Amino acid sequence: MSTRFSFSLQATDGRARSGVISTPRGEIRTPAFMPVGTAATVKAMMPESVAATGADILLGNTYHLMLRPTAERIARLGGLHQFMNWQKPILTDSGGFQVMSLAELRKLTEEGVTFRSHVDGSKHKLTPERSMEIQKLLGSDIVMCFDECPALPADHTRIAESMRLSMRWAQRSRDAFGDRQGHALFGIQQGGDVEELRAESAEALKGIEFDGYAIGGLAVGEGQEIMFQVLDYAPGQLPVDKPRYLMGVGKPDDIVGAVKRGVDMMDCVLPSRSGRTGQAWTRRGQVNLKNARHADDPRPLDEQCTCPTCRHYSRAYLHHVYRAGEMISGMLLTWHNLHYFQELMQGMRDAIAAGRFDAWEEDFHATRDQGDIERL
Repeated sequence: MSTRFSFSLQATDGRARSGVISTPRGEIRTPAFMPVGTAATVKAMMPESVAATGADILLGNTYHLMLRPTAERIARLGGLHQFMNWQKPILTDSGGFQVMSLAELRKLTEEGVTFRSHVDGSKHKLTPERSMEIQKLLGSDIVMCFDECPALPADHTRIAESMRLSMRWAQRSRDAFGDRQGHALFGIQQGGDVEELRAESAEALKGIEFDGYAIGGLAVGEGQEIMFQVLDYAPGQLPVDKPRYLMGVGKPDDIVGAVKRGVDMMDCVLPSRSGRTGQAWTRRGQVNLKNARHADDPRPLDEQCTCPTCRHYSRAYLHHVYRAGEMISGMLLTWHNLHYFQELMQGMRDAIAAGRFDAWEEDFHATRDQGDIERL
């Protein structure tokens, strides 16, 4: 087991890359999808079950954990890994995005952000230094620098000011992080959908030097077409020898398009959120278990899927437990969705290693275009 954080690129096919991130808590195969464990749990899943789907790393949420149960409490109880019974790597976000999207009465200054908790209205201040302190208390393996992320669309001036503030905060995050062997700090590229601002951001981050680089400020309402336009150039502005992480993405076709353009890591609440709302992701697209067409269907969600849900339960049962409001509905559908997302990543890793990513992608889209299996 490595005592340091490192990244080795093992294969490329076009701009798609596969490799391995090594950390003291284990290896992360890339391209990697990180399930989101917002409040120290991937909703409706046991940690052992998440690992069984093939996940090498989870994401934890600084904003939610600092409010409840607090980072200090988690540190007293042995750190986030012990607290939530997950011994593999954990990445924590900086809290910036949630402050902007969830907090009430927030005020942004050069120093940081003051806001009121959406939980109980209590007042808090989040700065680059405080974000680094919280993430150190949590004990995460990959720490994200503190940034500000404007929603798109936004005007050029707003995007430029926000990006430059984030770069100043990136330097402060780096200074506050210090030298923590075995732990990594990732910088976050900003610049909205403006190529020269993305380039300026990338140069600033490279000057500071980080262990990995995230592409931030996407999947914030701009749509897939604009996101892909940015990804046509943004990954190439970042160092080749460090992991590239696209934050908050996404749907399966978003993920495939991002990997095709040189992205190594992604995260999204989609598999678990969809699972709790009666929706399954399969190789033939999305399946809505709420629909009456499934009520008498003895077939699994996906004949080819090897997850426990598809091996042991019918569409009819999944339809029934969702309509009846049973807890097992979210558990079974989330397990299937996470399994499918990890299977997707493994398929891409194998295709890149074999030099046949284009053929794999063509098959991926052709299978999805068929739509769900015929109703009985």
